[in-house]
Amino acid sequence: MFTVPTATSAAAATAGPALSVDVSAARHAISPGIYGLNGGDPAFNAEIGQSVARWGGNASSRYNFKNRTYNTGSDWFFENIVADEPHSVEGMVGSNLGRGIKPVVTVPMIGWVAKDSPSSHPFNCGFPATRFPQQDRFDEWDPNCGNGQLNGQNLTAVPEDSSIRADAAFAGEMVSHLVSRFGTAAQGGVPIYELDNEPVLWAHTHRDVHPELVSYDELGGKGTATAAAIKAADPSAAVLGPSGWGYCEWVASGVDGCGPGADSAAHGGLNLSQWYLKNMKDYSDAHGGKRFLDYFDQHFYPQIGGGKDPENNALRLRSVRSLWDPTYVEESWIGPGGVNAPPLQFIRTMKSWIAQHYPGTKTAITEYNWGALDDINGALAQADVLGVFGREGLDLATMWGEPKPTDPGAYAFRMYRNYDGAGSRFGDTSVSATSADQGKLAVYAAQRSSDSALTVMVVNKTGEDLTSPLSVGGFDSTGTAQRFTYSPADLGAIVRGDLPVSGGRVDATYLANSITLLVLPPAGCSASLHVNGDWGTAHVATVTVTNERRTAMTGWRVSWTWPAGQQVTNSWNTALEQEDTRVVAADAGWNGSIDAGGSRTFGFQATGRAATPALTCTPT
Repeated sequence: MFTVPTATSAAAATAGPALSVDVSAARHAISPGIYGLNGGDPAFNAEIGQSVARWGGNASSRYNFKNRTYNTGSDWFFENIVADEPHSVEGMVGSNLGRGIKPVVTVPMIGWVAKDSPSSHPFNCGFPATRFPQQDRFDEWDPNCGNGQLNGQNLTAVPEDSSIRADAAFAGEMVSHLVSRFGTAAQGGVPIYELDNEPVLWAHTHRDVHPELVSYDELGGKGTATAAAIKAADPSAAVLGPSGWGYCEWVASGVDGCGPGADSAAHGGLNLSQWYLKNMKDYSDAHGGKRFLDYFDQHFYPQIGGGKDPENNALRLRSVRSLWDPTYVEESWIGPGGVNAPPLQFIRTMKSWIAQHYPGTKTAITEYNWGALDDINGALAQADVLGVFGREGLDLATMWGEPKPTDPGAYAFRMYRNYDGAGSRFGDTSVSATSADQGKLAVYAAQRSSDSALTVMVVNKTGEDLTSPLSVGGFDSTGTAQRFTYSPADLGAIVRGDLPVSGGRVDATYLANSITLLVLPPAGCSASLHVNGDWGTAHVATVTVTNERRTAMTGWRVSWTWPAGQQVTNSWNTALEQEDTRVVAADAGWNGSIDAGGSRTFGFQATGRAATPALTCTPT
């Protein structure tokens, strides 16, 4: 599955856009929370070190933790289903906490939860045939449950047929129940609770109990009340919301539809997201400044077709720009041909709304999917998306509709989270990376805190092999870049082939429709030992420390391990310590600075015959 040495010929490659990285610029932490999933294969999730798992979706809006029963809503005939242990909230939380994955748990806010129901057919449901014998469709497996329509028109249900009332206090009870089972967030329990799911769609997805269109006031009132109940049950837990389905819910209530209307006008002319943040901030101010919303969350599905023909593939790759690009005009119904929205630049827009209306709130996208995960095109889009999440400073993301472990989309995750099959990952500090044409070669870069290596992800979105120069500023490498490539040449493997780094430049050919990760280990220093005298029972030696960087070093440390029985008895030009057979010699302060290419020496006298231990030099 991983790293098979190979060589790539640049003979037939086309000149590509220039790439540049500056390690000293635009530095910020990349949140590990962006590599989350809503579900997926447990072995794959473990392999990539899945960071976050979300328990949510339409069914969670009416989940009753007391009887482990949920309602499928319009997804499947409004039926009450009793969850088995693995799919219960306790099963999901316990499984993920046990694997070191942070769970996000959705709590109901709609006002109803599923009542008791048989665990097998016939189920309780929102539109039973006993009440509505004439409907357009019935469940072939449960003919008592219909789709709630007659001649294409919605029927009016009796909510009590499937559900019981549940207010904010029920959410508090649910959190208290999970705290009693797993502890508080501070004690390692559930760290984040979500305020229901896509609430503006309730009038569609759960119209049997909530046929009314959601207004600003309903969303705001239920949101603050439920958030307060969650915080009362677990003050250390975070709250996430409102988790809207897409553009219309980002900017408008159900009452207004998909743009400014009377509901917006009655609330200061703010769009729904802006007002939601302001309402949460106002509630916080009225309660001593206590924070009731920790993550501002929206769902993002590009409004594109799911096809894999050349036109759809090209659009899929372009549409990633909706997340960040202030010049990208939507090519869907959101753009000039439809509601004529301004460029979304969505993550940046989320941050601007937060800055204006509730500073300090984090950003989340708990559902997204660019599709075609079983195709290299979907893998390219997913690799691009993960790069954007890191560069733009998104705090949390969980994909809905996870790839199978053998899908190309799974390899997009592996390129960031397990590119060598040994758990190695993309860096955790984002740094400046630019491409002369991000539409052809998208580039993202980060530095890894564990070993200071520079990692550079390059996504070739074209059907041509492209040869491009990469200039690297603010970083000294060892002279060799490890290259890991995922491409149509082998959709079942990530292939390795190293490249030279010279003068802060890497020239590489990026295969057509490929994802390439360059790993540049940091240059450091080297140490060599020369024996000045050896008389059998003791010896004297000099160690030369050489700076291999292109910039000055401010300190150094040399370490080695002796054969048994040898002991340093004297040293000079160094601060040297020995413990058993382990020796660590650091600079003496005045000789720590070494110019690029320069060297310093220190010496010691030791017992026993001279040895030739392997020396390790580390800049400090």
